[in-house]
Amino acid sequence: MESLTNIVQGILNMGSSVVLPIIIFILAMVFRVPVRKAVVSGLTVGIGMLGISLVLGLLSDNVGPAAQAMVERFGLNLTIVDAGWPAVSAATWAQPIAAVMIPVILIVNLIMLALNWTKTLNIDIWNYWHMSAAAATGYIITGNFFWGIICGVIYTVIVQIIADKTAPYVQEYYGLEGVSISTGSAQGYALIGIPVAWAVSKIPGIGDLDVDPETIQKRFGIFGEPMIMGIIIGGAMAILGGYDVTKVLQTAMAMGAVMFILPRMVKILMEGLIPIQEAAQSMLQKRYGDREIFLGMDAALATGSPAALSTGLLMVPITLLIAVLLPGNRVLPFADLATIPFFAALVVPTRKGNILHSVISLTVVITFALWMATNYAPVLTQMAEGVVDFPKGASQISNFDTGGNILNWIFVPLSNLVKGIL
Repeated sequence: MESLTNIVQGILNMGSSVVLPIIIFILAMVFRVPVRKAVVSGLTVGIGMLGISLVLGLLSDNVGPAAQAMVERFGLNLTIVDAGWPAVSAATWAQPIAAVMIPVILIVNLIMLALNWTKTLNIDIWNYWHMSAAAATGYIITGNFFWGIICGVIYTVIVQIIADKTAPYVQEYYGLEGVSISTGSAQGYALIGIPVAWAVSKIPGIGDLDVDPETIQKRFGIFGEPMIMGIIIGGAMAILGGYDVTKVLQTAMAMGAVMFILPRMVKILMEGLIPIQEAAQSMLQKRYGDREIFLGMDAALATGSPAALSTGLLMVPITLLIAVLLPGNRVLPFADLATIPFFAALVVPTRKGNILHSVISLTVVITFALWMATNYAPVLTQMAEGVVDFPKGASQISNFDTGGNILNWIFVPLSNLVKGIL
């Protein structure tokens, strides 16, 4: 088991910009794409993903310190620290059950495809860790390896269903033809966020307000340009963090750059995916008629949207405010604040980019996420012991991506129930 874990970790450590081109090339060969075009497609996807990672790194490097400055400035004192998805992901892969889950997830996906129970081929192997975290949760609570596998399988089935159901919105709004979003955290927040956003759209007055980037641009001219929106939001965050003038301007420019560059990186990646998608559709139509197939991809593709990115950035100070005021919350938001645009990825397209509706719905979701993350903390802390260096002053750790994700959290009470039966 240790050898298998090391092999899996070695592959994942190469990064998406290396492994994804290989996966794309293999898929291209399966779908009979000419070798030259397959090589170019794979490399283009890898370059696009590398560009996205670099821009998201710029986002994280600026949002994280700004959020920390806000925490220190307003004297927030909560005992469970949001350690972020990288820490929880590392803790997940360190569990013995995690390495087993990769082939299990693939097999479940392929069986569902063969039986026409799903349209999504989930090639986003880095985010398999969300399903593996559910498996690890079940195993840690019950001590039963088989139950842990069942938890991971249930999560996998749910991911496939949500990816299929939200694919039409993803493809229409983001222009990601033949793509579905199979990231577990984006789906978990959408599970609550989409119905809440629909309810918000029915509120008299608020429901009629159309606050999408296009409308903002029409009404406010240059101030509605995505890069200007990024500069304004980034500058506001820096001011709330108590930055001096130089740091305010630097943060503002960084956020403007993210808003401007990220959509272009997504377009590069999509150029590489198009030949694969066309070949897959052609092969399926020959064999199964009009049957569709979607490539399950990372929610990072959605962050190229000004509406999704703006929604996520606006939620950073709102999340900190909720954390302070919410009774029963013990989680100090920190590392996953830069990840909030991912949580908006499936909510925004269902509201056709309405930032106001998306922000209101995510405010509701984040409220529940903080309670869930507080409840999940003992399990995530146990999972991370000996693997992750705990932040200074933290008695326990949790996060939003997993701890505040209902698709992961649900396995805490469910596993406790099973433990009582076993």
